[in-house]
Amino acid sequence: MSRIIAEIKRDHLMNLLKDGEREDGRGFEEFREISIETGCVESADGSARVKLGKTEVIAGIKIVPGTPFADSPDVGVLSTGAELIPMAHASFESGPPGEDAIELARVVDRGIRESKMIDVSKLCVTPGEKVWMVFIDIYALDYDGNLFDACSLAAVSALRTAVIPGEQYGLGENVPLPTTCIPVSVTEVKIGNELIVDPNFDEEVISSARLTVTTDENGNFRAMQKGGKGSISRAELSLCLDRAVEKGKEIRKLIG
Repeated sequence: MSRIIAEIKRDHLMNLLKDGEREDGRGFEEFREISIETGCVESADGSARVKLGKTEVIAGIKIVPGTPFADSPDVGVLSTGAELIPMAHASFESGPPGEDAIELARVVDRGIRESKMIDVSKLCVTPGEKVWMVFIDIYALDYDGNLFDACSLAAVSALRTAVIPGEQYGLGENVPLPTTCIPVSVTEVKIGNELIVDPNFDEEVISSARLTVTTDENGNFRAMQKGGKGSISRAELSLCLDRAVEKGKEIRKLIG
């Protein structure tokens, strides 16, 4: 019975898209309502809770002194992890991070890393001996589609408020984490012949391909990740890139 219902739902959504409509009334290029709350975890060095429609995530930043990598003795370290906890959705299971959580963390990390949002050269305390290590931990609290953009937005917002706890470790004063830009990711999925921004859960389920594009304030493309087994044509890619730039401008205003 559940499969029959799923097929009916699929047909309904696809028929709507053919008529230029979405079930929740949004346009193809329209995001759901976004809300951002920072400073929501007192024990973290930076934090943010993001709601994207009914999808909700939280990101926490922890900054600690550590030993640099041998091949980069004078730069700080960035590490990103994501956890899909069972309370967020019935499909999530407890235990070590699965493939979906690992991919999610990688996509968020790549957007931040490739945009050079964090000036890691300023995180060196003593070359070859001690640097600041920045850990980004992301948790999905409620899942209704598009965790990629929700988690990226939470991580970026948390980093923007993060403070290096120098006093706690006897390494000088507390100072803001040095950031250079505001990377914003925009995710689209392909359903039939249509491309739609910010898919909800039902739209994700019936999609054949996914593309996440991260841009900076200057409209530069900093990262890109494709998912799904379907293909995206050159013309469709061009459309996704244009939308990523425009929607990035809109979302960036919410971050401040």
